[in-house]
Amino acid sequence: MSNFQFPGQTAIYNGKVRDVYSIQPNLLVMVASDRISAFDVILPRPIPFKGQVLNQIAEIMLGATQDICPNWLLSVPAPTVSIGKKCVPFKIEMVVRGNLVGHAWRTYTSGLRELCGVALPDGLKENDFFPTPIITPSTKADAGHDEDISKEKIISTGLVSANDWHTLEKYALALFERGKEIAASRGLILADTKYEFGKIGDTIYLMDEVHTPDSSRYFYLEGFAERQITGEKQKQLSKEFVREWLIANNFMGKEGQTVPEMNDEWIDTISKRYIELFEKVSGKQFKPETLSDAQIELAVSNSLNELIK
Repeated sequence: MSNFQFPGQTAIYNGKVRDVYSIQPNLLVMVASDRISAFDVILPRPIPFKGQVLNQIAEIMLGATQDICPNWLLSVPAPTVSIGKKCVPFKIEMVVRGNLVGHAWRTYTSGLRELCGVALPDGLKENDFFPTPIITPSTKADAGHDEDISKEKIISTGLVSANDWHTLEKYALALFERGKEIAASRGLILADTKYEFGKIGDTIYLMDEVHTPDSSRYFYLEGFAERQITGEKQKQLSKEFVREWLIANNFMGKEGQTVPEMNDEWIDTISKRYIELFEKVSGKQFKPETLSDAQIELAVSNSLNELIK
């Protein structure tokens, strides 16, 4: 957990993988750590350069989607740090799925044909495309597990107004379409992702990270159709391979389960997968940067002093 002191700082929140500093009156400093979580549990060992990968992909993707909707980002003063507008967050995540994979596939293979109030067509195989992308929201839990929720329940319980839901739905589908276009240009398929939104006054902003390996799942486009026909496992770039390893080692975040040991070789493998996804998604070479806490604090303080003049 980081413990910086920034100009105008009023509070700090240590999340599963990020530390968020409130800066009076309307700014946030978000520090992306190398911590990794799965099944809502922080795993015992950090992943080198993971924070930098997530922060820099998010910076690229927020820049590439700012014509679709306003977003929170104002400045990226350090490789692992973003500064942006403080919004009042909606207590839901907008999960958009283009392919039947992950949680949706686990639901489907159990025999259910509905997820978050959305009907799932019969006859699909794992990783198949849905006829059109679907939105399967989840609650944003302050602690514990996020839970599936339907659009109807979101509106009826007042989590989001009907008008705001219409805007969130429109933004999420447009962002996903842009994400798919960017992915395709890099030889990838954006299979699913999640978006978080908040408000300042009456304006809705896109918040947090976008189209990163922690919030998204990517498949390799080349050979995808052939692998679907033959039933071969799809090549993917995401955090799902970490979840699969945990499941194979009898851990799904349930009470009484123990996180399996993560040896140096496995940590190095995860780090390389994150870097590979950065380079694949961005088309840029990854340049590892390691700043001291003092260097980060200075860079962020200088940026904040400019923003709060």
